[in-house]
Amino acid sequence: MLSQLNKLIAEYLFNEPSLEDLFNPYSTMNPDLDRADAVEIRRANLNRYILDRPKNPLVLLLAEAPGPWGCRFSGVPITSEEQLLEPSFPLDGLQASLAEKPYKEYSASVYWRVLQPFYEHIFTWNTVPFHPHHVGKPLSIRTPRASEINRFTSLLEGIVSAMDPTLIIAIGRKAEKALSIIGAEAVYVRHPSQGGATLFEQGVLHELRELNLSVSDE
Repeated sequence: MLSQLNKLIAEYLFNEPSLEDLFNPYSTMNPDLDRADAVEIRRANLNRYILDRPKNPLVLLLAEAPGPWGCRFSGVPITSEEQLLEPSFPLDGLQASLAEKPYKEYSASVYWRVLQPFYEHIFTWNTVPFHPHHVGKPLSIRTPRASEINRFTSLLEGIVSAMDPTLIIAIGRKAEKALSIIGAEAVYVRHPSQGGATLFEQGVLHELRELNLSVSDE
């Protein structure tokens, strides 16, 4: 399943161009912000994330879209470069940005503080896998449009079909909307950004404990 999932995502994303306000981190590098081999680094980070687990994950968590300090540079949903370079983090990766220090992201810090013990049981994806930003402001963030959500529902449907998860968690209303479009049953939880960290933690942990998932030693 994981190799099928890896192939599906690569086919959908790796050859898609960026738009003036929608950056594809898996096909495009910005010479002002990215290392020359940034695309290859982000693809490798994502491939490693998909394949680096002992068994098929039981839980799919769907977020909204890459932010400017997390997946935009790391290539891994709700994960920062700083985390990929941290020895205690369960996934290894490389830095793709030109920044003197690897970027870190608030939402990613909250997310993995809560979910790292369940790492092997979960798979995280973004409703819109590209970074939505304002024209001329590559490190800004904007809410994905309905048309952008609709653009990637077929990929989302393929991911759900390939994974056949026991539980799907929608992180935020955009994710909930996308899952409703493809007819996937999901539980809604608050996004950890903008004051939602506590409600996110409570909602996610409640659902994971209902499944009686074992906790990783990492």
